[in-house]
Amino acid sequence: MLSLALPWLLLLLPLPLLFRNKQQRVTLGGHLYLPGSDIKAQNLPIKINADTKKGYWILWVLLVIAVARPLWMGEPIELPSKGRDLMLSVDLSGSMQIEDMVIDGKVSDRLTLIQHVISQFIERRKGDRIGLILFADHAYLQSPLTQDRRTVAQYLNEAEIGLVGRQTAIGEAIALGVKRFDQVEESNRVLILLTDGSNNAGAISPELATDIAAKRGVTIYTIGVGAEVMERRTLFGRERVNPSMDLDESQLKQIAMKTGGSYFRARNTEELERIYQEIDNLEPISREQLSYRPQSELFYWPLGLALLLSILNSIGQLSVFRAKAKQPLGGR
Repeated sequence: MLSLALPWLLLLLPLPLLFRNKQQRVTLGGHLYLPGSDIKAQNLPIKINADTKKGYWILWVLLVIAVARPLWMGEPIELPSKGRDLMLSVDLSGSMQIEDMVIDGKVSDRLTLIQHVISQFIERRKGDRIGLILFADHAYLQSPLTQDRRTVAQYLNEAEIGLVGRQTAIGEAIALGVKRFDQVEESNRVLILLTDGSNNAGAISPELATDIAAKRGVTIYTIGVGAEVMERRTLFGRERVNPSMDLDESQLKQIAMKTGGSYFRARNTEELERIYQEIDNLEPISREQLSYRPQSELFYWPLGLALLLSILNSIGQLSVFRAKAKQPLGGR
């Protein structure tokens, strides 16, 4: 169905009528020299005939229609009436750049693994509302709860290590998630926290934030990211180290247990994907039935036609001007 985003702008259509009694002749006064010729034009009058007026009117109408933003409205699409509310809290601290993960046989850093797996996870969450929190020195809301899964996945994939600092504010990440759930009445209130370290920043402790989450009915699923063994080169050859020494698994387990969630250890892609099944087992919450109508912008059609007509009109006026300029001055 064809529609207009700003239909009231059509009231501008009769505006040129206010100037209909103004001067009907355009006089090219002064001394004008045409580029590339020795023709000198002086006081050459050009009359605006009926066809020219009609062309101006068509041009004006097309411009007004373009500004009013014509839209093509598609058929209504009903959104799922049942779903879950999931808030993702992703660690962007400096340690997330450690390359101890493997994706499709290639060594990768921890953040890239999270982006790879969680993007697929988000894509599968049809009917669910997803939110995104990024945290390091402090926690920041990147996206509120929304069914626009594509945008949330884009925000996650655009995140960079060090974007919000280098440390790890787990307590603030939990507190911010709880705060956002306070604005939702009927909700599963599920917070998924992904980190590779322990709390060493922020204005609130993980213990206090967890207690608040438990009182508010927020279930927290914690995920500890990082391999247990990694080989690195030294002056004395290769040595095996534990790149996840800073990961406080005990704390993450306590957070999950206090809120009725679960703790997952993500040493690789397969372990990280285990959360899929756990979230799928959650009972969806019924919501009010909503629908939307997809729309496509059409303003560029009248705007493009107006541009074409103005170019043709300019070419026509230039031809008339050249013809007038070639006439002897005494023959006017």
